[in-house]
Amino acid sequence: MHFTSAQRLDDGVLEREFTLGEIPGTLWTPESAAPAPLILMAHNNGLPKAAARLVARARHTAAYGYAVAAIDAPGCGDRPRSAADEQARAGLRRAVQAGEPVDDIFESFIGPLVEKAVPEWRSTLDALLTLPEIGGPVGYSGWAAVGIRLAVVEPRIAAAGFFAGGYVPRAQREEARQVTIPLLLLLQWDDEGNPRQRALDLFDAFGSKEKTLHANMGGHTGTPWFELEDGGRFFDRHLK
Repeated sequence: MHFTSAQRLDDGVLEREFTLGEIPGTLWTPESAAPAPLILMAHNNGLPKAAARLVARARHTAAYGYAVAAIDAPGCGDRPRSAADEQARAGLRRAVQAGEPVDDIFESFIGPLVEKAVPEWRSTLDALLTLPEIGGPVGYSGWAAVGIRLAVVEPRIAAAGFFAGGYVPRAQREEARQVTIPLLLLLQWDDEGNPRQRALDLFDAFGSKEKTLHANMGGHTGTPWFELEDGGRFFDRHLK
């Protein structure tokens, strides 16, 4: 892991850009002498780590006493896009504009993205846990598709908060039954891009004995800010 920049923000959080091989990432750490618990933060459907909503969540969570890391998934953010990536995105835009079904397009695009992203998250986790300012345990927050796979294959993930607003491939909907860690699922009741019943079925499928569903009125980007505070209390119960 190679740090390429660092800046101390107004709230005392240290923000550092890093690279791990071909993987670009950002690490936010709180002002604390003690090693901080770690939260891996992924944006829905592979949006960039620099997306304003993710950065705001990360900074707030770091100020709350956590180390927070985000990376760009393959083909997203600062990473090169393949011809197949561009073709899938173009096909998705055409289908949405024409009002056509998009599940098969999402499946062909998001499924492979999950398969590529999860090993990179695990490699990033390996590197992060060698840093003296980061301790355990480890949580996950964000995109459900990647989080489900990580929760199944990565025993170091102790608790997870998922957003129900991103497409979850069929493979991960099946894997949800193997997820047994404490879980918080956020659902926007009127999310125009995510059928409500599909999100409710996903919540029902999770194998966790402790799982909580928070549903709020509003569209895809309307998650209330207070859910970040509630998420902080959820992670406090399981990571501190």
